[in-house]
Amino acid sequence: MEGKLYAMGVGPGASDLITVRAARILSRLDVLYAPAGRKEGDSLALSIVREYLSSHTEIRTCHFPMSSNDEEKQVVWDEVAQQLKDEVMKGRQVGFITLGDAMLFSTWVFLLARIGRQEWLEIIPGITSFAAIAARTVLPLAMEQQSMAVMSCTAPEAELEQALQNHDCVVLMKVYGRFAMVCTLLARLNLFEHALLMADASLPGEQCWRRLDQVAIDQKLPYFSTILVNKQWRTGE
Repeated sequence: MEGKLYAMGVGPGASDLITVRAARILSRLDVLYAPAGRKEGDSLALSIVREYLSSHTEIRTCHFPMSSNDEEKQVVWDEVAQQLKDEVMKGRQVGFITLGDAMLFSTWVFLLARIGRQEWLEIIPGITSFAAIAARTVLPLAMEQQSMAVMSCTAPEAELEQALQNHDCVVLMKVYGRFAMVCTLLARLNLFEHALLMADASLPGEQCWRRLDQVAIDQKLPYFSTILVNKQWRTGE
């Protein structure tokens, strides 16, 4: 059998939110690469898919540094990308999993830049965290001529403000650590009644706040925290 690499988005957290296609592929892999938040640490992505794996699948966790040291990160991306290619060349069925969707704010994209478009590569889309949040909170994202922006809160405040002013719906990802700044911005633009915050969507510890003006500005948020803003809808209960 010819080798193949599957990059799979495994959704926001609940194991039953991965796609049927991803589940079928996971069941026949020879080796699976799973990102871990820290060295020798657990992998949330792996915990999501573990029930779909065959007993013969070899599992390899890999830690991708979150530091500002670009050289350190480049070395890890280079090493993992080379390992993935080497395994495919051996004729193995190889998987790489990532939270949400593989092509959005994902470590996989850095690996893709090194691997390139290949006949032996297939990318399996996954449910994004904000799609899950919209569904769970019954807050539409966009309709008809409305526009939507997906922003990382690590972007400059001026760019976040521009997105909030120019679009009907804005998804603010990576809120963790920038919550105070984002709240100040939303208050200045009078958007509190159109915004909600959800942390750990679809996971057992899921939390939702529909009134951001009632959340302490110094609230310590879980790492997986996202704010949805829709100017056409009020989010308060």
